[in-house]
Amino acid sequence: MAYLAGLVITGLFFLVLHYFTELTRSEKLLVTAVVLTIILSAIAYNAHTHAQTQKMNSVVMKFNQHKTVKCDGVDVNDTSYTLSIGTYTFIGKENTPNYTQMISASTCE
Repeated sequence: MAYLAGLVITGLFFLVLHYFTELTRSEKLLVTAVVLTIILSAIAYNAHTHAQTQKMNSVVMKFNQHKTVKCDGVDVNDTSYTLSIGTYTFIGKENTPNYTQMISASTCE
C-alpha cells in the first residue's frame, strides 16, 4: 500500500513538473532521472534491509526452538549461549568455554 501511495505522490510531482515549471526538456529529464534514481535506491535499500531482518529472525527462531545455529564457524545453542533480545546478540553462559563471548545474530546462517 505504501508503494502505491508513493507512486501517486511521484505522479503528482511529475505532473506539477510538467505543467507548472519553466524548465527546458533536458532539465526536466535530468530532474526525472534524479528522482527516479532516489526512489529506486530507496526501494532497493528497503528490500535489502527486509531480507537481512528476515534472515536474523529465522536464526533467532531456530535458537528459541533449541536448535544449533552456525555463527562465524561457531556452533551456537541454548546450552552454551543466551540471547540478548535487545541487541540480538548471543552471549556465552557462565561455566562454559564460551563464557563472555558475544556473537551477533546477523553473522549467523
